[in-house]
This record gives sequence, structure tokens and C-alpha cells, in this order.
Amino acid sequence: EDDIKLGAWLNTQRQQKKKGKLDRNNEKRLDDVGVVWDVLSEQWEKNYGLLVKFQQKEGHSNVPHRYIEDDIKLGIWLDTQRQLKKKGKLDQSNEKRLDDVGVVWDVLSEQWEKNYGLLVKFQQKEGHSNVP
Repeated sequence: EDDIKLGAWLNTQRQQKKKGKLDRNNEKRLDDVGVVWDVLSEQWEKNYGLLVKFQQKEGHSNVPHRYIEDDIKLGIWLDTQRQLKKKGKLDQSNEKRLDDVGVVWDVLSEQWEKNYGLLVKFQQKEGHSNVP
């Protein structure tokens, strides 16, 4: 119960800071104990870090939808970023960072192109496109 009240109090402090109404001394004291002011941004950075780690390990950024890393549903998070981009709601700097690690935005189109390339190679090798 106290945790719930403490969480509500902390959210109030965040809102006060956002509105420019938090006493500077209190803000400093909260900074000193490591309060995260922008929780969503902090979570985005953590997830992005996991994506970079995945990319370095796997050599690509096509995280499977159900992939989980450090109890984070990284595949679902990446799908959410794709949806935000599609709706025009993804922060441009975040989009660029995701581009920089090779995120494929249209997975179905990418898969189609890959399979078409495989079919062309098959056709060139076999002389026909009737894949068994």
C-alpha cells in the first residue's frame, strides 16, 4: 500500500517538474537519489540497447515477434516501433537510430523480395520456376 502511495507521489513530482513547478532544491534531491524523470524515454533506451545487443550477436535486427531478452518482449517492442512509424508517430531521431542498426520497416515486403531472389536463382539453375 505504501508503495502505491509512493509511486503516486513520485508521479506527482514528475508532473510538477514537467510543468516547471517543482522546487529546484527538491528536484536536486530527487536527482541525487537517481529519479528517472522521463520513464518512457528511459524504457525506450533500455529496449534500444537490447536491440543493438541482438544485432551485434545475430548480425541483423529482424527480432522475432516472440523474442524475449532480459524479461523484455523485444520482438513486440520492435513491432510497436514499426507501427508507430507507419502511423507517423515515431520520433524522427529514434527512427534514425533504428535505421542505423538495420531495422527492416516492412518485414513482409522484405521477405517477398528475399523469396523472389531465391526463385530467380532457382530458375537460373534449373531452367524453370516450378519449385517442387
